[in-house]
Amino acid sequence: MKRNYKLLCLLGLSLGLAGQGLAQVKTFTVKATQVGAAVQPTMWGVFFEDINMGADGGIYAELVKNRSFEFNKPLMGWTVQGNKNEGDVLVINRQELKAANPRFLRVKVDNRKKGDLGLQNEGFRGMGIKQGLRYDFSVMYRQSNPGVKMHLELIDPKGNVIGAGVFTPTQSGNEWKKQAVSFNATATEPKAKFNIWFEGNGTVDLDMISLFPSDTWKNRPGGLRGDMVQLLADMKPGFIRFPGGCIVEGSDLSLRYQWKKTVGPVEDRELIINRWNYEFAHRPAPDYYQTFGLGFFEYFQLAEDVGAEPLPILNCGMACQFNTAEVVPLDELGPYIQDALDLIEFANGDVSSKWGKLRADMGHPKPFNLKMMGIGNENWGPQYLERLKIFTKAIKEKYPNIKLVNSSGTDPNGERFDYLNGELRKMGADMIDEHYYRRPEWFLENATRYDNYPRNGSKVFAGEYAAQSDKTVSVDNKNNVKTAISEAAFLTGLERNADVVYMASYAPLFAHIDGWQWTPDMIWVDNLRSYGTPNYHVQKLYSLNKGTNVVPILLNGQKVTGQDGLYASAVIDKKTNELILKVVNTTDKETEGAFSVEGVTKLQSKGTLTVLGASDTEKVNTLDKPFEVSPKTQAVSVKKQAITTKLAPNSLNVIKVKML
Repeated sequence: MKRNYKLLCLLGLSLGLAGQGLAQVKTFTVKATQVGAAVQPTMWGVFFEDINMGADGGIYAELVKNRSFEFNKPLMGWTVQGNKNEGDVLVINRQELKAANPRFLRVKVDNRKKGDLGLQNEGFRGMGIKQGLRYDFSVMYRQSNPGVKMHLELIDPKGNVIGAGVFTPTQSGNEWKKQAVSFNATATEPKAKFNIWFEGNGTVDLDMISLFPSDTWKNRPGGLRGDMVQLLADMKPGFIRFPGGCIVEGSDLSLRYQWKKTVGPVEDRELIINRWNYEFAHRPAPDYYQTFGLGFFEYFQLAEDVGAEPLPILNCGMACQFNTAEVVPLDELGPYIQDALDLIEFANGDVSSKWGKLRADMGHPKPFNLKMMGIGNENWGPQYLERLKIFTKAIKEKYPNIKLVNSSGTDPNGERFDYLNGELRKMGADMIDEHYYRRPEWFLENATRYDNYPRNGSKVFAGEYAAQSDKTVSVDNKNNVKTAISEAAFLTGLERNADVVYMASYAPLFAHIDGWQWTPDMIWVDNLRSYGTPNYHVQKLYSLNKGTNVVPILLNGQKVTGQDGLYASAVIDKKTNELILKVVNTTDKETEGAFSVEGVTKLQSKGTLTVLGASDTEKVNTLDKPFEVSPKTQAVSVKKQAITTKLAPNSLNVIKVKML
C-alpha cells in the first residue's frame, strides 16, 4: 500500500509540473506512403495591385514624378526655380494630336546662365540615391535651333549636390527626339531631389523627363527596382496575379484598367489617376497616378523572370460596386470581350498576328504561354453573373484551354458569397476567387474550411488573404507574429485540401512607408530599402516547401486542426524524395512533437527544422531591423522512422527529411 501511495504521489507531482508549463509530448503519425492530392505548381503565389505606391514610386524604378506633365495639376511634383519671367515656362496641351500624352513643357531660355532658371522635381516622397551608382537621364525634346544646355543635379535636403551631369540637346527641327546622358552619384540619400538648370539662348520643348537608377532588375533600362523583385524571386511564386485588385474596376468605367493603353512605347501609354488617390480620406494621396511604365508587357515579363504563371485580371464591364456600380449594357460588352480575346493573342499569339507582333516588337517574340485569366474583381450579384456568362462563352469558344478565375465577391461568407458560390458551381466555373480579410481568430477557426468542400468541380483560388490585427481598413493593423502564425495555421488547411485549393496569395503585396493607404501588407519599402514581414516569411516557407502530393498527418488519429493549439499538414516531394511537415504551435507554451513516420523503410539520419516565430506575438520587422522575425534553420536528428523536436511558442515549424 505504501508503494502504491508513493507511485500515486509521484504521478501527481509529474502532472502538477506538466500543468506548470513543462513541455508535453504530442505524438503525431505521418502516413508517408498514403499519397493523396497533387499540390499544384501554382499553389503559392503573389498578388500585385498598384496600391500603397506599389508601382509608381515603388517597384517601377522611375525617380521623376509626373514626368510627362499629365497629372490633373500639370506641374504637380515640379517647382520652377530662379528668376522666371512671364511665359518662360509654359504647359502646352496638344489634345487632338497626342491624345495619350497631350501635355509638354515649353521653356524659353533668354541669355541665361546656370542658376538663373530651372526646374526641380521632388520625386516620390524624395528620390532614393546610392553613392557610386550610375543614373540614366533621358528626355524627349524639340527645338528649332540648338542653343540650350541643361545642367542636371541631384541634391540632398540641405542643398548639397550629390551627383551632376550636363545634357545638351543636339538635334533640331519639328520632330520630337529622344536623347540620354548618364552620371554617377557621390553620396547616398533617401530623400534627394532633382534639379535641371538652363543655360544659353533658345526655346526647347520637353516631355517624358526621366531618371532611372542603373541597378534595375536584370539591368533593364527603364526597368524595375531590383531589391523588390528579388524579394519576389526569393519566394519562387507559382503565379503572379495582376494588375489588381480594385484598380481593375475603377471607381467608374472611364477609370478602369485598360491593358491596351499600357503596352507599346512608354511615351504613348495614357496616364490615369489612381483610385487610391482619393479612396480613403484618412490617407489622402493627391499625387498618386498610374503612368503605366509598369504595364502588361512588364507584368508578363516579370512573371517569366521569377518562374511564375501570369494571371491577368480583366474588367467585366462593371465599375467598383462600392463606388458608382456603373455597368456596361449587355449588348455593348463587345469591346470588353474583345480586349480579353486580344490579350490572349498578345500573350500567346504568333508574331504574324496583330497583338503577337506588338509583343515581338516590344522585344519578346516567344509567347508568354498564358494559361489562365480572371474576369472581374470582387464583383457580385446577378449583374456580374450575366456578364460573366457572355465572357465565358466567347473566350471558351476561341480558347477552350484557358482557365477562367471568377469572383465570389468581397467576403468569405454571407448572402453574396453563398449566392455566387452556388451559381458559379452550377456554371462549372474553373476557379472561384475567395477573399479573407479577417481577425487572426477567424483564420484559426477556419483551418477546416475546405475539409468538406466538393472534391470535384470548381477549384478555389484564395486570391486575397491577410489577418487583420485590428480590423479591416484600420490604420492600426500590424504585420506582427500573431497575424503571421494565424495565417500559417490557416494555410495548413489549404495545403491539406490541395485537391480543392489550387492557388493562394497574400494581399496587398507592397507598401511604401511614406505612401501607404492600406495595412497590413506583405513587403514594406522606403526609397532605398525593403523587407519582408513575418507574413511574407510564412508564405515563402510554404512556397519553398510545397512538395508534390499531400499525405496524412494525424494527432490521436485525427487531422491536426487546432487540438491543443496545434495545426499541421504534410506533403511529400516525389522529385526530391523528401517528406515535408508543417506544424504550427499557436500557444504560448513550448510543445515537444514526436513524429512517427509510417510506410517508409528508412529515413535519412539528419533532417532540417526551420522555425519562424517569437514568444512576443506583437513583434514586427522594420526597415532598421528587417530580420527581427525570420526563419532559422537547424539540423534535426532522425531515429529509424521517428523525429522528435521542440515546437516553440507561436511558431511555424517546417521539418524536412529524405526518405531512403
